[in-house]
Amino acid sequence: MKAKLFLFLLCAPLVSGVCASAKTVLPDSCGSDSVKFDVKTQKDQPPPVPPADGKAQIVFVGTVPYESALARFPVVRFGVNGTWVGANKGNSYFTLDVAPGAQNLCVSAQGVMQGMAKDLVDMQSLNAEAGKVYYFEARFGMMGGGGGGVVTFGLTPLNEN
Repeated sequence: MKAKLFLFLLCAPLVSGVCASAKTVLPDSCGSDSVKFDVKTQKDQPPPVPPADGKAQIVFVGTVPYESALARFPVVRFGVNGTWVGANKGNSYFTLDVAPGAQNLCVSAQGVMQGMAKDLVDMQSLNAEAGKVYYFEARFGMMGGGGGGVVTFGLTPLNEN
């Protein structure tokens, strides 16, 4: 019994070290990987309202390539200048008013398997102008076929108003 306890105490620091090194390392424009969102989508979501005076607006859109895949795709987090600002699940959107100037945007799939996490992060930069609305879409896709496709992921700037 003492031998098992000794072995357990000897291995505990090793296990915690392996777990710590397995954490996802995200770029500075994202946020802490420990921040998680519980997303509730709304049917018939109303259209965005114009940005507040002196602000620019970013509309973060999440899309899934086909409806039957909604359950399989993860929550998608959006970050601005190093802070997570919200998340989408499936085909949904949210808006954020920001000060004019340089904005560093990040998108990350939340809660995916460790081996895929680094592939499901993307970044864009934006020089926001007051009164303008900018649309960014987190887009999933599939490369390959026959059920063995590879998931692709990216933050795509759409048209601005």
